[in-house]
Amino acid sequence: MNYWLMKSEPNVYSIGDLKHDRTSIWDGVRNYQARNFMREMSRGDLVFFYHSNTKIPGIVGLVRVVETGVADPTQFDRNSEYYDAKSQFDAPRWQTVRVEFVEEFAKLISLDELKKNFSADEILLVRKGNRLSVMPVSESAAQKILKMR
Repeated sequence: MNYWLMKSEPNVYSIGDLKHDRTSIWDGVRNYQARNFMREMSRGDLVFFYHSNTKIPGIVGLVRVVETGVADPTQFDRNSEYYDAKSQFDAPRWQTVRVEFVEEFAKLISLDELKKNFSADEILLVRKGNRLSVMPVSESAAQKILKMR
């Protein structure tokens, strides 16, 4: 099993939304490195759900990958801001994963707390200039995060 971190703006899709929905695809990722990280995911991998672009950004919960290799439907939707005219149904450029809700943390683990407890070598999230919405988390960093909740 591997660990990951995925960011979402809470006004777009929050941990509460996923808790209500139970499962969801992680659509709209249009960064090749983030997409490639999702291609590396396996069923059963655990993902830290991170609220970004909010007053206090941070990790708010835990989700599990339940399906991989899902073609992101927004790439084919002409009305979507994530539409990609170069993507073909028989060769989609953008794949995603389906995740299921596992747990909402009792307290947010803020970006400031993460910066105090991890170096940029331990977790990409705290690396200066990092803007990826999907990234791997080492097992040692994941275990440390889980103890912080």
